Amino acid sequence: MELRTSTEAMIAAAEELAGAIRRRLDLDRRCSLALSGGSSPGPVFERLAAVDLDWDRVDVFQVDERLAPDGDPARNLTGQRSSFLDLVPARAVPLPVTAPAPVAAAASYAAALPDALDVVHLGLGDDGHTASLVPDDAVLDVVASTVAVTDEYRGHRRMTLTYPALHRAGRIVWFATGESKRPMLRRLLADDPTIPAGRVASDRAVLVTDVSLD
Repeated sequence: MELRTSTEAMIAAAEELAGAIRRRLDLDRRCSLALSGGSSPGPVFERLAAVDLDWDRVDVFQVDERLAPDGDPARNLTGQRSSFLDLVPARAVPLPVTAPAPVAAAASYAAALPDALDVVHLGLGDDGHTASLVPDDAVLDVVASTVAVTDEYRGHRRMTLTYPALHRAGRIVWFATGESKRPMLRRLLADDPTIPAGRVASDRAVLVTDVSLD
């Protein structure tokens, strides 16, 4: 989906997420939603929180998180709380990144995940990463677990959903804005396996962007 302005893209992304959640709640008692971090999705989450949905029937997981103390501004959860989680009565299930043994904590979180997440929001990094599936990290090759811990990347180790978790998702909503994302967006749309984002299954995904890719 290509849109002309960042505001239009923000609105469309919130509508895509809300529609996917609503459809799931029409079919089942609960819906699982997984949110990515970063600065750009904050307005999307705020608009999503304003949608009239049965939020008390939604379980909100994290796509990825930095191994940092609770409340640290580097934490994705800090922004997710202010833009979304504090605004709706959904059940939050944060990644246990403050645990003393993060690898074991990741395994516990994996055991708590549903067999397939219903709705997943993903962003796109300028190096082609998504979630914390980052270039040249061993986490890219994890197939036996749905959650793993990365090596240090841009100042932090991270805990992230792996490809198996993303490939099972019922719906993926990509949100990427800004002209700087154009090269990686083209590679994402081409399912380019040489960037981490290009290896995410695209058959149940929609892309929302303000970048023209004609």
